[in-house]
Amino acid sequence: MPTSTVTRTLPDLAATGALAAAIADRARPGDAILLEGPLGAGKTTLARAFLRAAAADPALDVPSPTYTLVQSYDTRHGPVHHFDLWRLDGPAALAELGWDDARADIVLVEWPERLGALRPEDALTVALRPLDGDARAAVLSGWPDRIGALA
Repeated sequence: MPTSTVTRTLPDLAATGALAAAIADRARPGDAILLEGPLGAGKTTLARAFLRAAAADPALDVPSPTYTLVQSYDTRHGPVHHFDLWRLDGPAALAELGWDDARADIVLVEWPERLGALRPEDALTVALRPLDGDARAAVLSGWPDRIGALA
């Protein structure tokens, strides 16, 4: 099945939050959501908004997992595991982080390039690119049965 692609311009943080909430509404156990983009592109901002929407808690404390590498959250969809692979040496280290077990739940991954061969083929990929100010461009690909609702 060919992968569908949607391109969105997110003019501000509220639009980024709205996209994250729309993704959270459609996420289900077994899903992988991969956040790509350079430093400062908004990956952690989108991840925080996703987790707050999925947990139905706008005040949820969502620290960046840059140093812990993974943080887990209980949400209305079940557990969500937020991985930040920036500091990861490569996919071999994922076993120590519980990657295989986490895949039964929802995984939200920053820096998915470091997954190597473990990158899920059925993932939703959100490639972010900073524009002016808080604006960013988002290219979403994957989830052919659900991506149309994210356009």
